[in-house]
Amino acid sequence: MDGKMAEAPKIELFVKASLDAEGVGNCPFCQRIFMILWLKGITFKITTVDMIRDPPTLKALAPGSQPPFLCYNEEVKTDTNKIEEFLEKTLAPPQYPKLCCRYKESDGAGEDIFRTFSAYIKNPTPELNDMREKKLLATLLKLNNYLKTPLPYELDQNPSAHESSRLFLDGDSLTLADCNLLPKLNIVKVVCKEYRDLDIPAELKHLRRYLDNAKKQDEFNFTCPPDSEIIDAYQLVAVYLNPQKGKSYKKH
Repeated sequence: MDGKMAEAPKIELFVKASLDAEGVGNCPFCQRIFMILWLKGITFKITTVDMIRDPPTLKALAPGSQPPFLCYNEEVKTDTNKIEEFLEKTLAPPQYPKLCCRYKESDGAGEDIFRTFSAYIKNPTPELNDMREKKLLATLLKLNNYLKTPLPYELDQNPSAHESSRLFLDGDSLTLADCNLLPKLNIVKVVCKEYRDLDIPAELKHLRRYLDNAKKQDEFNFTCPPDSEIIDAYQLVAVYLNPQKGKSYKKH
C-alpha cells in the first residue's frame, strides 16, 4: 500500500463551482471525470472553479478553458474526452482498473437522450410540448430496451434469459460509458420533474432500476451536485409551461 502511494502521480481536478461558490456545481462533464478518478481508486485533489470571479491563477493555468481540466504531475489537460482517454491509458492495469466497455453498443447507449431533452426543456411553446415530450420518451425507451436486453456474457451464462439482470450499461461494474451517461440522466430526471412535472415512467423499469443502482454507488452518489443546484443552473433556459393559458412563463 505504501509503495503504491509513493508511486502515485500528483493529480488535481478542477471542476465547476456551485452558484454560491461553496461546493460542486452542475456540470455533467466535470462529474464524468470526477467519477472516473474515483473509480480508478487513486488519490487526487478537487478544486472548484468560480466561473463568475475566475481567479487569475486559473487564467494562468488554463487560459480560456472551461472546467473540467486536469493537472497531472504539473501537466495540464483541458479536453474532457482527451482527459478520459489519458486516464484510461495511464492509470491502467494491473495497478488500476480498466473502465472501458466490453461491448461497443454500451458506449453509444443513451447518446441521443440529452439532445432530445434539451429541445424539450427549452421549448417555450405549449403546442409543441407533447411532440417534444414524445421524442424524449422515445429515447428513454430505447435506453430502457438496451438495459432490458441480455448482453452476450449473460446469454453465455443463461441461454434462455429473456431479460438482463445486470446493474449497469455493460455489466455489474461502472464503466466509462456510465460515467458519461449517468450525470446527464440525473439532470434529465431532476429538471424534467421541476419544469414539466414529468417523471421517468414506471413502465421503464429497467431504466429506473439503472438509476437506483447508480445511487447506491458512492462514485456516482457523492459526485452529484444537489438537485437545487441543477434546477438553478437551468433557470435561464428552462421554462414552466402553462397550457391552460396557452403561454409560457418563467418561475422567479
